[in-house]
Parts: sequence; structure tokens; C-alpha cells
Amino acid sequence: MDVKIMIVDDAVFMRTLIRRILEGAGYTQILEAQDGDSALCMYREYSPDLVLLDITMPGKSGIEVLEGIMDCDAQARIIMCSAIGQDAMIRKALELGARDFIVKPFKENEFRRVVENSLRA
Repeated sequence: MDVKIMIVDDAVFMRTLIRRILEGAGYTQILEAQDGDSALCMYREYSPDLVLLDITMPGKSGIEVLEGIMDCDAQARIIMCSAIGQDAMIRKALELGARDFIVKPFKENEFRRVVENSLRA
């Protein structure tokens, strides 16, 4: 598929898991950022079609990265990835422009559905 997706997560194992799911669904253009500053730079350089963004990261939080991306591209497609119990952060992310969210740990088929729906919107 000719869709560019960026994974932003400080945990290597989570980036690897998400990459594996995306590749299994046929996505081949996958970018990875391990922190918020890298994510913002990569977004500006590569303009991905979709961003999968962790909420809790050292340095810039996912909310700060979301705000930075939305400031430079109000049409950005961003899915927030959060741990259970971050309801207030999820609500804030949706208010700031995130298209959807997925709660970790997630099921592979649920994850694929959220990605596909966000890319169609």
C-alpha cells in the first residue's frame, strides 16, 4: 500500500509490535520516532498519512506532539495510543484534533480496524 504511517512510541517493543501488525496488513512505508522531538521533525519532513502516537513519553508528551503537528497541519490524521486509565488524556487529545484512540494492550484486529477507519476518513 502506498500509505505512509509514522509510529511514535518510546518503547522499542511497542514500535516493533505495531510495525509487525501494519506490515501484516500490507503497509510498507512505516516511519518510527522514539520521542516527541523526533516525531515533530519527521512529520515536517515526511508528511505521513497517519500518525500512531503514544500519550506517555519522556520529554514531550503525546499531547504536546499532537498540538505541534496540528499547528503545522490541521488535517493531520492522528491516532492516540494510551494505557488503560488515561481517559482524561484521551478526551483532551480528541478535543485537540486526534481522529481516534486505541487503548493498550490492544487486539490486532481492533488495531487494524482503527487504522483503516482513520485512513478512510
